[in-house]
Amino acid sequence: MQSKLFEKISLIGVISILLTMCAPPQASPDELAAIERAKRDSVKQVRCPRLMSTAAEFYKNRDWESTVRVYGELTDIGCDEDDPSEVYLYYAIAFEYLGKYDSSEYVILKGLSYLPDNIALRKRLAFSYEKQGKVDMQMNELDRLSVLAPEDIKIKTDLAKLYQSQNLFDDQIAVLRDLLEIDTNNEGAQSDLAQAYEKSGRDPLDVYRNRFENNPSNISYGLDYADKLTSADRFRDAVNVLREVADLDPSSKVVLRKLSQAYDSADRLNDSAKTLEKLFRLDPRDFRIAVKISEVYLEDENYKSSFDWADKAVTLSGEGEAYAAKGNLYYKAFQACRSGEPSTNDRIIASLAFRQFDKAEKRNFTRYARSKTWLRDNEVLFERAQWFMMEDDVKNKGYVKTSGSCYSWVSERLDKDKSW
Repeated sequence: MQSKLFEKISLIGVISILLTMCAPPQASPDELAAIERAKRDSVKQVRCPRLMSTAAEFYKNRDWESTVRVYGELTDIGCDEDDPSEVYLYYAIAFEYLGKYDSSEYVILKGLSYLPDNIALRKRLAFSYEKQGKVDMQMNELDRLSVLAPEDIKIKTDLAKLYQSQNLFDDQIAVLRDLLEIDTNNEGAQSDLAQAYEKSGRDPLDVYRNRFENNPSNISYGLDYADKLTSADRFRDAVNVLREVADLDPSSKVVLRKLSQAYDSADRLNDSAKTLEKLFRLDPRDFRIAVKISEVYLEDENYKSSFDWADKAVTLSGEGEAYAAKGNLYYKAFQACRSGEPSTNDRIIASLAFRQFDKAEKRNFTRYARSKTWLRDNEVLFERAQWFMMEDDVKNKGYVKTSGSCYSWVSERLDKDKSW
């Protein structure tokens, strides 16, 4: 009995040993991970192409809800690993079309964890920050982009404009300088740089000068530069710039007006008047140009030329402004020539001035009303008492004229008043 029991136990032991020897060894963690990857890759090989095709179709049809759903499935099963750039770019754009910029930001940041230097993704990230009003993060992202893509003009332009909107003019200037290193003839950047200099309190003259020198055929830049020189009281330099511009376009009325004013400011009154004469030749029916020429010659004490142009203005228009210019010429000459008690010549000129002012007022031009009043109240006019003292041959003519060197340019006569 005992021998049979022993035999059974021995048999069981042998079978156990045999079973143990036939069982496969337990898999290691690495082997288990490889098995899992193989299973996942097998699934991806089947599902990823289908999902990618489906996502593309939804994107093409602008079905944004379905697009983001499918791209979500794609990323869940690892289909993004083969081409993360395309997956996360279109995934983010779909969220943008849905107006979900925070979700777009999340997706892009995940994509950037695979591709930290991807420019397309970073541009979308800057855009999402802009839409969410995250200005500081947008600036940081554009700044990073300007390093990653140093030749990209738009990135630098956008960054400069963002700095401008935040009144960060020093930063704006730095970016615009970099931009102009790449694109020296970028007119928009040149204009923005000049404005940034002004707003930052710096002298913008060099910017305007460089802009014009780099674009010497650009009349607008020349005018801008001349304006800045004029504002800085550098009238001679302004004249030189405007002469260059006038050579570019001799028929520009704007240029000729500015050049005349620059000459005037530089105390070159004769040149100022001559420039206005060129302007008048371009528009010989504009009596106001004739009036202005008369005023400039008067300021230069060239009474003869001043009279000729004032008289031309009257002939052209018959306007009160033209008569007033002529009256003012007589008035200024009277004040310049008289000394002490008014002479007969002085009184004749004073009366010529008074009559011209009167004609101007009748035509509703009253700028010199105070001068007219002064002539009357100070008893300097040629009136009945002075006419009574004239020789008979003068009275018989019915008019009086001036004589003497100071009034040698006067050709107009003073007719006898009906009340004399």
